[in-house]
Amino acid sequence: MRYRSRVTAPAAALIGTAAALTAAPSAHATPTTGTSAATASTTKSYGTPGPETLGDPVFPDLGNDGYRVTAYHLDFTYDATTRLVDATATLKIRATQALTRFSLDALGLDIRAVRVGRRTATFEQVGEKLRITPARTLPARSWVTVCVEYSADPRRQLPHTGWVDTPDGFAVCCQPNSAHTVFPCNDHPSDKAGFSFRLTVPKGLRGVATGLLVRTESLDGDRTAYTYRSREPMATELVQITVGDYVVKHRQGPHGLPLRDVVPTARAEALEPALALTPGIVEWLEARLGAYPFETYGLLPCNSDAPNAFDFTGLETQTLTIYKPNFLLQEEKKIGSHMMHELVHSYFGNSVSPATWADLWLNEGHADFYGLLYRYERGWPDSLGMTTLEARMKHTYAQGDQWRHDSGPVAAPNAVNLFDGQRYLGGVLVLYALRNLVGEAAFSALECAFLARYRNSSASTEDYIAVASHVTGQDLSGFLRDWLYGTKTPRMPGHPDWTVTPVNPSLVAPHSRRGGHYHDNSATL
Repeated sequence: MRYRSRVTAPAAALIGTAAALTAAPSAHATPTTGTSAATASTTKSYGTPGPETLGDPVFPDLGNDGYRVTAYHLDFTYDATTRLVDATATLKIRATQALTRFSLDALGLDIRAVRVGRRTATFEQVGEKLRITPARTLPARSWVTVCVEYSADPRRQLPHTGWVDTPDGFAVCCQPNSAHTVFPCNDHPSDKAGFSFRLTVPKGLRGVATGLLVRTESLDGDRTAYTYRSREPMATELVQITVGDYVVKHRQGPHGLPLRDVVPTARAEALEPALALTPGIVEWLEARLGAYPFETYGLLPCNSDAPNAFDFTGLETQTLTIYKPNFLLQEEKKIGSHMMHELVHSYFGNSVSPATWADLWLNEGHADFYGLLYRYERGWPDSLGMTTLEARMKHTYAQGDQWRHDSGPVAAPNAVNLFDGQRYLGGVLVLYALRNLVGEAAFSALECAFLARYRNSSASTEDYIAVASHVTGQDLSGFLRDWLYGTKTPRMPGHPDWTVTPVNPSLVAPHSRRGGHYHDNSATL
């Protein structure tokens, strides 16, 4: 079997890893021969505060530099009476420079205490940053454990939030920039890390998180603690943590892949027809992109029908896609294409994360591309009544200059238009043009090569261009940069008769259902 039904390490060892993070010693420098005590005592004078940004072109204030996170352990206790979360976030970090101070992203969290190593650290919350000053300078290349104790209210009103409040608990949806409203972190997809979770909940509720369940504990006060571990590294925006009246349903996917769905108990029977579609969807995609990249997959129909609970239909949190439950109650031809879209994100977006948020088209363009292929193979008309990818691309191509006028080039979004149709169907159009130019066999080969090259890491648009050029043996840099960054729509390979409609400056962009961080511009819906 290609997959295992259990994690490879014993549960006790995994829990031990989490405990070791909490009790890790103070930071220590890589040993250097001849370093004197006097030199060590003056280390602090040579450190500097770490930069409070990673310079993302879409979210310039997001992320922090001077260190990288290698692991997170999140310990959440949910109180059903107060509906508050008491939490401890333990991070293992590696300093990339000598640091007198460093910061984490954090918003809306009530911080009680911070420790760096075993020492209490001073801290302050400024805007969306948690500034931490350790008792001693962190030497460059040193490893240290950071422990942050805090509480959070999933119902708190914030400028943006990753919390989804439900009648019986909560879930989280952190994309693109809201993980730090759930836990303090280096909130950028370029800094992927290992994750483990311990969720303590009262009787009658279930706690579930990304990854596989490795331990269940019965505690005093009719409480249960569930511990999960993600086998593969993860971007902060992909974390899923949910508490509620759920039942976990298990089934087997292709090649023994364990599938688990987290389903509202009262709706389990009604949702079963949608959940039963997953094995076939995984099998179809594996035939095109290779083995599913994670330890498990499944759906989380979040236990909330509130229209304002979250502003999307489905979101690709790692190993567990969160959905609005009513969407999944529809017949297969209404939901299958979008279920494929979300599964594709396990490859493009999760396994290979965007290096910056300007590279989002790699996620959404690929998800819509394969989601539409799946739809049209089954003869299901899309929202415009079209039944072939060629017909939909001809229609999209005609609007190309208008979209570039309204939303900028495909690979040059801003925070307002990040999730509009240009990143979705505009991205599909780029992939369609590339496939027309190089042929289906070469296109398939470069897709798989890109996924293999950047698995469990992050990749940029330039990385994709480089892999495409290498695999096909053609210099595709000019071709792809014209399609991705040009202000005019290039000629479509194989279709010299296709034409672009002139720009109408007064036209209200019909390709974007609304502005802001809105995820439902997918053509698979």
